[in-house]
Amino acid sequence: MSKITRGNPPNLKNVRKNVYSHYVRVDEPKALIFLSGQLSRDAEGRLAGAGDMAAQTRQCIRNMRTVLEAAGGTLEDIVSVVVYTTDMREFNNIVAARTEFFIDKLPTSTIVEVNHLADPGLLIEIQAIAAL
Repeated sequence: MSKITRGNPPNLKNVRKNVYSHYVRVDEPKALIFLSGQLSRDAEGRLAGAGDMAAQTRQCIRNMRTVLEAAGGTLEDIVSVVVYTTDMREFNNIVAARTEFFIDKLPTSTIVEVNHLADPGLLIEIQAIAAL
């Protein structure tokens, strides 16, 4: 089993410590799982949460959980995420939805605003790496 250490240096303030860790160190991982960007689609591939950033964020994370479980992991194994959003003004809604799923084992995180995602109606995509 790998040893995972998450932290924030004392001399670098983390202004959103309930959302991410400045670093995640993984010693001797048994396995790494690289998740493709997950979108707000239900199990049948239909758009979920049309026009609602928080609902789409939740669906992305539920899809991440499904993918991880199929690969032998859990959301707690995620060490890094990259979030792509079409509207940074929705940042607080994204954070609120994320904190429903990520409570204490926080990954590193990057968020980027983009012009468009793969299909119209998609507002967010989340890519992740997990370590077992």
